[in-house]
Amino acid sequence: MNIRVVVADDQEIARTGLRMILDAQPGIEVVGEAADGRRAVELARRLRPDVCLFDIRMPSLDGIEATRSVAGPSVEDPIAVVVITTFDLDEYVYAALRAGARGFLLKDAGPDLLAQAVRAAAGGDALIAPNVTARLLAAFAGSGRAGRPIKPIEALTGREEEILVTVARGRTNSEIADELHISLSTVKSHIARLMTKLGVRNRVEIAMWAYETNRVRF
Repeated sequence: MNIRVVVADDQEIARTGLRMILDAQPGIEVVGEAADGRRAVELARRLRPDVCLFDIRMPSLDGIEATRSVAGPSVEDPIAVVVITTFDLDEYVYAALRAGARGFLLKDAGPDLLAQAVRAAAGGDALIAPNVTARLLAAFAGSGRAGRPIKPIEALTGREEEILVTVARGRTNSEIADELHISLSTVKSHIARLMTKLGVRNRVEIAMWAYETNRVRF
């Protein structure tokens, strides 16, 4: 069954490009397009796609507010959102994640990473561009907001420690599988167990925990 996607970007050429990239991916189908945030929210609520791909800067309603409208904490039945932008600004990353986004990519991320982000979001995970992840953690570290990290519910195994570090460094599931010479399904199982043991919701929070416990330094 295809992952159904709604694409929202105020530039027609960008929407066309995103549609072409996603429709060319096996198991992904673009079912709607919007040129502004308000229309994007209307389409999302009507079509109930598996994932929404929202640009940050859109007329009528920007991508952050559109994300909050369909994926925010107060939404009863949230829709997964991946935010994509040409603007490499930390404030956008924080705002998108706070609004409920499950992914944040730059428009130069490439077809493979875009497809991975859509699939991750559809599966309930979060994927942030690796360079953004590293900078996000560095900014978080310098903000003074890191408190005492919560101990894992159960001790991590040696393999889970390895997976933890690779996730914190921004590796995708496929890259982790190649690096550690294990199957993709095994990577997914380890990440699911990590989230359970650490009491976190996604791989970004796994990375935060890895930094707070000094598993990884940026």
